[in-house]
Amino acid sequence: MAFKAIFLDRDGVINEDRGYVYKQDDFIFKKHIFEALRHFQKHGYLIFVVTNQSGIARGYYSEDDFLKLTEYMMDKFAKNGITITKLYYCPHAPEANCSCRKPNPAMLLKAKNEFDVDMSASWLIGDKQSDIEAAARAGITNAIYFGEGENTAKYRIKSLKEAVEIIL
Repeated sequence: MAFKAIFLDRDGVINEDRGYVYKQDDFIFKKHIFEALRHFQKHGYLIFVVTNQSGIARGYYSEDDFLKLTEYMMDKFAKNGITITKLYYCPHAPEANCSCRKPNPAMLLKAKNEFDVDMSASWLIGDKQSDIEAAARAGITNAIYFGEGENTAKYRIKSLKEAVEIIL
């Protein structure tokens, strides 16, 4: 039996995007994130985080810094009753032309294969066009754009409460 999933970008969706966030003091959760994810989880969605982290390759912070912040984020989710099925990240710079960096779909496809995800029943919430393109390339037709600017997503939101209304 395939599972439905919610794929979330990190910076700009889970937390405020303050540019290369790697310190706990700079990590500010978005309003309504815990409430929204509890709703999705209650309705049977697996929750994944898929995030580009080029700050690692650029030397702005180490992979260890990223993993420490990830541990903090996951702990906060757990304390709020939320299970993140898995977090996938790309540590490469854009010029590396790797398969994992969004808009390439490797992170999403890895989740699909590891957890038997039905991409046609799944959703992606991102704040950049590259998130939306990765979703399309992975077979996710339900993409939500959380931000300003041009995009090709089916839906656009200004708060995570709106995502709950759209998805559920």
